[in-house]
Amino acid sequence: MHVTTLRAALAAGPSATAAAPGHVRTAWAALTARPAATAVLVPASAMLVLGLWGLDRESMWRDEGVTHQVATRSLPEIVRLLGSADAVHGLYYLLMHAVLAVHPGEVALRLPSVLAGAATAALVAALGVRLARPRVGLWAGLLYAATPLTGYYAQEGRSYALVAAGVTGATLLLVRAVRQGRVKDWCLYGSVVTATVLLHQLAALILLAHAVTLLLSWKRLDRQAWRNWAVCGCAALTVLLPLARLTLGQSEHTAWLAGSEEGSSASLLKAFAGPTELVLTAALLLACVSLNSPLERTGRLSLNAVAMPMMVLPPLVLLAASQYTPLHHDRYLFFALAGAPLCAAAGAERIARGVRMMRSRPGRRSGGAVFGAAVVGLAFCWQLPLHQGDRTTEQRPDDPAAVAQLVAERIGPGDAMLYLPSVGRRTALAYPREFQNTNDIALARTAAASGTLYGEETGPAELRRRLADLEHVWLLAEPYAASAEWNPKSATERAKLTVVNEEFLLRDEYQTRGGVLRHYLRRPPDKPVGWPPAE
Repeated sequence: MHVTTLRAALAAGPSATAAAPGHVRTAWAALTARPAATAVLVPASAMLVLGLWGLDRESMWRDEGVTHQVATRSLPEIVRLLGSADAVHGLYYLLMHAVLAVHPGEVALRLPSVLAGAATAALVAALGVRLARPRVGLWAGLLYAATPLTGYYAQEGRSYALVAAGVTGATLLLVRAVRQGRVKDWCLYGSVVTATVLLHQLAALILLAHAVTLLLSWKRLDRQAWRNWAVCGCAALTVLLPLARLTLGQSEHTAWLAGSEEGSSASLLKAFAGPTELVLTAALLLACVSLNSPLERTGRLSLNAVAMPMMVLPPLVLLAASQYTPLHHDRYLFFALAGAPLCAAAGAERIARGVRMMRSRPGRRSGGAVFGAAVVGLAFCWQLPLHQGDRTTEQRPDDPAAVAQLVAERIGPGDAMLYLPSVGRRTALAYPREFQNTNDIALARTAAASGTLYGEETGPAELRRRLADLEHVWLLAEPYAASAEWNPKSATERAKLTVVNEEFLLRDEYQTRGGVLRHYLRRPPDKPVGWPPAE
């Protein structure tokens, strides 16, 4: 009843609102008294609710498992690891070490990303308010929150949502610094940019986008603004340089991108504008309206000059660079998404103004804001199945929890376990309780002790000796390693395959999305290699 009364009051205008019950008038007054604050708080609240919805999937996919097992190490062990692997995520691991020290669970693992998603929605809205007007900020913030890609990374225990918050916050600080010209604003901008590029090096591409933003507005900027931006950018890159040199030696960790199907320009466009065709078409049309009929500036920088470079340049640069080395992936460019809802909201504002001009009686501005927010709500409902799917394990690359549960159910205390390849040990590191009774037969030094992600394995000769007296062994293989065509380069991995195939017979096999679990029994002397014969 209350909602119906409020809707009727909104539709009828101020006269009906004045006649509405007291609680309705109070709610309406709170929404309209401070439109800028409302435009920021509503998207942040919506994104927080969406981020908390279904946060506990009861399974960490492989990259989240890496975050968990690294962040729960001691600080000296984390620092030692970063010297050989994953230095690009070093600052994030240190932050998560402090978070998981309070409560090392899956919800706590993802909670920083949820909060970062809510902060980014608020920052996108604040950009719309600053560069246009409150209702543009409201629509842009809600569009950001309603995008399925946003919810996906807001519920992932990795750094990408935090990087997006840092990039969007730095962009808002750039707008403020250009407008006010104070040294403290430039210092704050430089500090946020530096922290963000340390969270992930590819976030440095935002400096290129900001340079183009300033270039598009060069007639309205003085030399001091350029000098201040250059100092901040150079300072951030100088701080980043030692980390960049370190990670250059760890480039093998991005080799998997060469075979990834994600990261194409088409997939990125769908992820940014909307995976469903209807939402994608509407978003592109609104962006075209924004380009063809830009909103007037409210300061030195226009909305298009800020949003377009942020949205377009980082993907273009990585697409070009990926022609030579694998770098391009949607997750690395998630921070650029913030520009898309700003462009769409600007286009919607231009259309709304045109409609109002054609009307004989101008409509209420607050009513237009509510109508636009309702349209965003419809877009969210249209894509609700995508949001629901992202809250399940099926939408993640794998399901290590299912593998761990299978191991706990099938393997007895002290049973020997082989991982093929050694990276498959990440499931045991993410869920150590389910693997605590297994005997990791190939392990020479643990991951923490060796300063590696997955531990160090023994050599082929020692592995053969350890397997010689075993009557049975379990093998956990990655899906690609379970294929007969897989040909490993490591001598130890080849020894695993050779010994298992020559000296053991397959007894049982269990397949999951996270891997293949096989049980082998010692081959009887009267059953030579090649038995049973092929049919």
